[in-house]
Amino acid sequence: MITLDTNVYVSALQYGGKPMEILQRALRREIEVAVSAAILGETLRVLHEKFGWPAEDLESARSLILSCARMVTPNQTLDVIEDDPTDNRILECAVEAGAYCMVSGDRHLLRLGEYAGIRIIRAADFLRELMEG
Repeated sequence: MITLDTNVYVSALQYGGKPMEILQRALRREIEVAVSAAILGETLRVLHEKFGWPAEDLESARSLILSCARMVTPNQTLDVIEDDPTDNRILECAVEAGAYCMVSGDRHLLRLGEYAGIRIIRAADFLRELMEG
């Protein structure tokens, strides 16, 4: 089980590339992904506010994410990253899901390197490890 940061979903849906490759692997059930309401909500908010996605495209994005990820509800609130408290929602999802890895492009999370035994790596590194693995 892995958790994807909001920026991975946004990058995948807006630009494609390696983040979209990860989503496609999840759609094909090659990997298991956990998502939380906080991650889903933030993804849709960013797509709408920063990129002007209309409601129907946001609904399609929501459906796509929910079709390839398992919804989890974190039972704890973490306060690990003070510089950007919203990053804690990503950690909460990963911890609740029992993820072994979190994929992110966020410098605050990447600087941690790992949390509670969960490795935090970039999309390109995750895909490279999958290919080697």
